[in-house]
Amino acid sequence: MKLLDYSTLAKFDPQGMHKIYDSWPEIAEESYSIPQKTFQFDHVDHIVFAGMGGSGTIHDVFSSILSQTKIHVKVVKGYLLPKTVDSNTLVVITSVSGNTSESLAIIKSAKNLGCKIIAFSSGGKIEKYCTENNLPHVKIPMIHSPRASFPKFLYIMLKVLEPILPIKKEDITNSITQMKNLKQKISSSNLSDDNISLDLAKWISGIPLIYYPGGLKAAAIRFKNSIQENTKIHAMVEDVIETCHNGIVSWETETKVVPILIEGADDHFKTKERWNILKEYFRTNNIDYREIFSVKGNILSKLINLIYLLDYSSIYLAVLSGVDPTPISSINFVKERLAD
Repeated sequence: MKLLDYSTLAKFDPQGMHKIYDSWPEIAEESYSIPQKTFQFDHVDHIVFAGMGGSGTIHDVFSSILSQTKIHVKVVKGYLLPKTVDSNTLVVITSVSGNTSESLAIIKSAKNLGCKIIAFSSGGKIEKYCTENNLPHVKIPMIHSPRASFPKFLYIMLKVLEPILPIKKEDITNSITQMKNLKQKISSSNLSDDNISLDLAKWISGIPLIYYPGGLKAAAIRFKNSIQENTKIHAMVEDVIETCHNGIVSWETETKVVPILIEGADDHFKTKERWNILKEYFRTNNIDYREIFSVKGNILSKLINLIYLLDYSSIYLAVLSGVDPTPISSINFVKERLAD
């Protein structure tokens, strides 16, 4: 039994965002296979990743990977660098469009403070500034939109930043293999009732509240952002541990919020205890919820496959709601009014 037919998908997604997502595993594989110049940054004890929106999600993934090292990592989503940056700080700036005002402000500040710098963009003002100031820049073509370009940017950056990343090549290739397996289940070639992304989209009927464990924060924030951009509805995120100290009280009154639980295949045993208690509370109070589980494996595999599954769910949710996922007129409204 089909929940959605392809003609409806094509009608409400006329710019073909779903077609790009159908190709995510191949885009990732091709991007990682392209020879890249790597950069060796000596004496780095602090890395700052700076970028907004989809670029910020890429940085959240890198932060999770680097959490296994002794390097202090900070993700900045705004205009200001931390006061702790110095000449031993590597500032990584990503702007898919190349014109993000916050990212441009960060790269200028980093240069003035004498930080080590590398930037990634599809061109724009970021590339121009790097060229004029002889700063390392990697140009990556955008595919469809910044959010749809996620795997291309991520896997090229994985290749370029390889010298500073504590991740094995086989872990990267495994993440792509798992994406290929997932594609068979969630792509537009399988619009049946066993498509888990489509099934989740069909279930969402209110405002999603996405619960996550600490290590999977990047996937939760990305899902919130994708729901907001693609479906044009509100969405929220909460850490499962923190919510047991405050947020759970909100369920004592009637609400249109619907809980989605993003659980890791090997969450810490105390985190699993919280999941079990939270689910018991939901069942006791007749609150319907959905669970989404990560794949097994390394942190990159877990995050990229969750992002793939959940991003696609947001596209299906948009189409089921009769909404074109591509336009972002409200974001353009803001950008058009920002001073240079």
